[in-house]
Amino acid sequence: MEELIRLDHELFLFLNNLGTPAWDGFWLAISNKFTGIPLYIFFIYLLYRHFGWKNTVVSVVVIVLLITSTDQLANLFKDGFQRLRPCRQEGIMEQARFVAVRCGHYGYFSAHASNSTGVALFLILVFRNIYKKWIYLILLWPLLASYSRIYLGVHYPADVVTGILIGAILGYMFYQFHLFLRKKFRV
Repeated sequence: MEELIRLDHELFLFLNNLGTPAWDGFWLAISNKFTGIPLYIFFIYLLYRHFGWKNTVVSVVVIVLLITSTDQLANLFKDGFQRLRPCRQEGIMEQARFVAVRCGHYGYFSAHASNSTGVALFLILVFRNIYKKWIYLILLWPLLASYSRIYLGVHYPADVVTGILIGAILGYMFYQFHLFLRKKFRV
């Protein structure tokens, strides 16, 4: 386990130190939760356009439940594992670039990675037969959001990878729940 932690620290420092002040604003914007609002509005419009208002309401409720679940699960893990974030870890914070506006105490696992991956997978599954070419663009969103957390100095790669995996699992589970609701309520 100590070897994995050491490798995680080394990979973090490598990826984090690739950053330059010229790109800091971009990665801060990518990581900001409000930056995604136009994207969410666009996807709600697409849901409405192809599935009608009843299915859109069901989809939005499921997405809200998905985000709440991934976010709260990340908080439980953070409190349970109490793994210090890189910006708080002695021996790491002195070598890292800390760009984020603030730094919480614990970081295992990344809620940003989990939330964005869960929603992206859910949307990919919903739109897979309609917008086949957009799947790659939708996948880009959680990858950028996830890497931004390393770039900004607030998460280790293992935090991000765990967030991506948990987000993917919950995204799939909530998609199945969405199918169940659509069938039950005939929307």
